[in-house]
Amino acid sequence: MDDEAGLRAARAVRREVIGDDGTAAADTLPAGYQDFVTATAWGVWARGGPLSRRDRSLLVLAMTAATGRLGAFRVHLEAAPRAGVTDAEIDELLFQLTAYCGAPAGSEASGILRQVRAAREAG
Repeated sequence: MDDEAGLRAARAVRREVIGDDGTAAADTLPAGYQDFVTATAWGVWARGGPLSRRDRSLLVLAMTAATGRLGAFRVHLEAAPRAGVTDAEIDELLFQLTAYCGAPAGSEASGILRQVRAAREAG
C-alpha cells in the first residue's frame, strides 16, 4: 500500500472508530502534523491482521490508562462500543489495569469511566 492509500485507510478507520476526522483544529497545527499522527497511530489500526478492532480498542484503553494519557483514554472509552467493546470487558480491563499498574492508574481510569457512562446514560 502506498503512503497516500495508507493515509486514506487510516483516516477511514479513525472516522469509523472515534467519529472525528481530525480536521477541526488542523489549521492551528504545523503543516502535515495531523496526517503524521493519523498515518502513525491509525495506520496500525488499518493494517488488518490477527487483531480485531475490539482487540485494538482494548489495548489502546489499557495503554493510555497505564501511561496516564487520560484525555486519549476518554476519547477511546467513548468510542469503545463502536469498536465492539462491551461494558463488561471494560470493567474487567479496570481490574487488570489496577493489578498490573497500581491503584492510582485504576482509580483515575475508573473516575473517567464513571463520567463517560453517566454522560452516555444522560444523553
